[in-house]
Amino acid sequence: MMVEGGMGSGFQMWAVFALILGALVFYVLERAAMEVTSLGIICVLLIFFHFFPVIDSAGQQTLTPGRILQGFANPALITVLALLVLGQGMIRTSILERGAAWMLTWSQGHLSAAGAILLSLGVVAAISAFLNNTPVVVIFIPIMQVLAARFGKSVSKIMIPLSFTAILGGMTTLIGSSTNLLVNSSLLEMKMKPFDFFDFTVPGLVLAAVGVAYVFGVAPRLLPDRAGMVDNIVERDGKHFIAQITVSGDSDLVGKDAPGGHFPSLPEKTLRLVQRGERAILPPFENFTVRPGDVLVVAATRKALGDFLASDPGLLHPDLEEGLSYPGDVTSGGRWQEGGQALAEVMVAPASAMIGRTLPQIGFRYKTQCIVLGLQRRSRMIPQRITEFRLEAGDVLLVQGQPDDITALRRNRDVVLFEGSTMDLPALDHAKRASLIFLSVVVLAATGLVPIVAAALVGAVAMVATGVLNVRQAFRAVDPKIVTAIAAALAMSVALQDTGGARLLAHSLAGALTGAPPAVVLSVFFLVAAVLTNVISNNAVAVLFTPVAVGLANEMGVPPHVFAVAVVFAANCSFASPLGYQTNLLVMGPGHYKFTDFARAGAPLIVLMWLVFTLFAPWYYGI
Repeated sequence: MMVEGGMGSGFQMWAVFALILGALVFYVLERAAMEVTSLGIICVLLIFFHFFPVIDSAGQQTLTPGRILQGFANPALITVLALLVLGQGMIRTSILERGAAWMLTWSQGHLSAAGAILLSLGVVAAISAFLNNTPVVVIFIPIMQVLAARFGKSVSKIMIPLSFTAILGGMTTLIGSSTNLLVNSSLLEMKMKPFDFFDFTVPGLVLAAVGVAYVFGVAPRLLPDRAGMVDNIVERDGKHFIAQITVSGDSDLVGKDAPGGHFPSLPEKTLRLVQRGERAILPPFENFTVRPGDVLVVAATRKALGDFLASDPGLLHPDLEEGLSYPGDVTSGGRWQEGGQALAEVMVAPASAMIGRTLPQIGFRYKTQCIVLGLQRRSRMIPQRITEFRLEAGDVLLVQGQPDDITALRRNRDVVLFEGSTMDLPALDHAKRASLIFLSVVVLAATGLVPIVAAALVGAVAMVATGVLNVRQAFRAVDPKIVTAIAAALAMSVALQDTGGARLLAHSLAGALTGAPPAVVLSVFFLVAAVLTNVISNNAVAVLFTPVAVGLANEMGVPPHVFAVAVVFAANCSFASPLGYQTNLLVMGPGHYKFTDFARAGAPLIVLMWLVFTLFAPWYYGI
């Protein structure tokens, strides 16, 4: 059975409608993994159009396997994945995290609670305009938790505003969201002029400004106060390790003192003991000043130790030689001193050969190529150098090493590697090159010197080539859900166009609004797309509604880009459901939210965005 492409009727068209409806049901119910559902959709399309091809006026089959599968090579998908790698590079070097931490420290003495929260939301919106908003939210979740604890606010009042702000910021530029890139890619697919980098920035800024005002001033009043459910301690993993810092002659710690017994030069770390030659200095450290050669014994969480280690990789490496003879020089040549390091926790196993011996006696770093940074013993903080501990069964060691060397610890019978404890260390020494690469990508894309896909892909490759990321870390940034979901959405969009379904939907919507001004049709179209984006993914709405938007614009005699911009903004209005946007899912746990909390705060925002767009867009575009 065959039908000419674009006829707007036929068995194939209605089968595509049924498939899209079934796909939406599967996505919402989540009966199968998202990747499985997406690949299943593509397989059904391949089989169906093999037996029921769509033939164009020239007698050629239009929906070939190559055309259905071309979504995997779509420029928008490649751009999204490249931007994810760029974002991972920015996270890896802790640029955003350190900047956010500085902002948090500065705001403590200069701003009120409201001012600090508003400033944070403004920064999130600005960064999200140029960087994928998922890593931005990941970085700012602990920042907002700290703000909530510091000012006595309920964290449930600010987590949804954080997610909504990131989404609003992503509306303002072409690379701010995968949604924007997919609409642009669909325009290219239909042989139409694509968007420029800042084509919808002005209306995007208007919507974002109104939206941020809402999420700051109104949304917290609509959200529940679940302060009793939130831990006052932001650091979820409160487990502390004993570590030792050897002060070198050129260390920034030299000359620092401990007024009142506290040591401000070691934030988030508690000083327990100072070993100066043969003398042990115990608290309180009233008249103590750090000298070169001092060994500082501190207690801190693994995150605090990891951040400290990233700023000066050698400070936490204890001297394990201490007169003993081991092959190799501890100051050079060890794999624990090369780039791409990670932290992990291991436990001394029962009957381990390490029991009863000290770290210098064991030679742990030479046998495993991993270095022990800290030690914890049954939650007791013993003021003693870790090189002097005689290990016991059950002791937990914080180790540093190459990811491959840490993985190899699974086969070591003397220790038990805690699964899920591995954490990559920030590569602060690569921060400048990562920033330069990212800014170069933004400038090249914004100026149009090279296509956006080329700038993003070259930037992603540069992150790996310059050592900011290794290949494993770069591939880990690529989310298979995004790859398969976008490819499936693009395949359904192609099928909708070639079977005439998009034209039928546009014609039906235009017929239902016969006689209505283009501004009214634009407003209704925006509202329909905005509601559906909370039921299905924003990417699916972007891809499926763009051909409908173009067809509707042609029916009305309006420039197609006006309706395409409506798809961009409407598809980003994923505020009333945690399913519509990934950042909503990220904040559900930290904010202790229920599904209905998003509807309570998000539904009014959707209405507000609809009203602002309805009033501003027709005037701005002159329709």
